[in-house]
Amino acid sequence: MKRVVAGFIVQNGKVLICQRTKYQPLALKWEFPGGKIEEGEQPRAALRRELEEELGIEAVIGDELVRLKHTYQNGGSVELRFFLVPAFAGDIENRIFADVRWVGRKDLPKYDFLEADAALVKDIAAGKIF
Repeated sequence: MKRVVAGFIVQNGKVLICQRTKYQPLALKWEFPGGKIEEGEQPRAALRRELEEELGIEAVIGDELVRLKHTYQNGGSVELRFFLVPAFAGDIENRIFADVRWVGRKDLPKYDFLEADAALVKDIAAGKIF
């Protein structure tokens, strides 16, 4: 099972979402920024590293808000851990994504998110998560 971390980067009432490129698996789907936990790496350290690599920011990693497991139709499984990112230093720089957007929580369901994030997106839109 692949272990993955992602961040809810929240600023001015909006959350940052990122769109995969057409060259990545699950092409052009939207997701919350983050990535794989490397062998021997702690989840918060992994998220801090991923956000620096993907967006060029030094993130403050807050509380873990959600943990879920998902199995895709192809049989691949992931354990996802979502952390609040209440603050960061630096300017957001799109280093790897097709697109990066700040979106109000109620608008999140309008985007085509990864299957693993679908229920989570509905809960965020309803104000149940943060």
